[in-house]
Amino acid sequence: MQIRLLLDEDVHATLAQALCKRGFDAVHIQEIHRKGYSDREQLEFAVTQGRCLLSFNVRDFVILHNEFVARTQEHCGVLVSPQLPIGETLRRVLVVLNTRTAEQLQNQLQFL
Repeated sequence: MQIRLLLDEDVHATLAQALCKRGFDAVHIQEIHRKGYSDREQLEFAVTQGRCLLSFNVRDFVILHNEFVARTQEHCGVLVSPQLPIGETLRRVLVVLNTRTAEQLQNQLQFL
């Protein structure tokens, strides 16, 4: 199954649009009026939507991923990256979207 993405508020909002134009299912937190929620709330929301979460907040999402694993709590995957220009972020995300499935990212933390 194809990966569905939820982009955290620290990620370029236009990245979701660029991914959608390429045929991928991507939505930015801002589009769905979820700015200001905690990282945990965003990841839990992503789970309810069947979406892998993409964030530049590496430190906090590594911690959250590890907490989920320790509690055997499922998530749909977490992609993390340092702040990069949008073009480079898009390139790295496309590599993942074109080479991995949603099942392969299930409960995984992947660095871009």
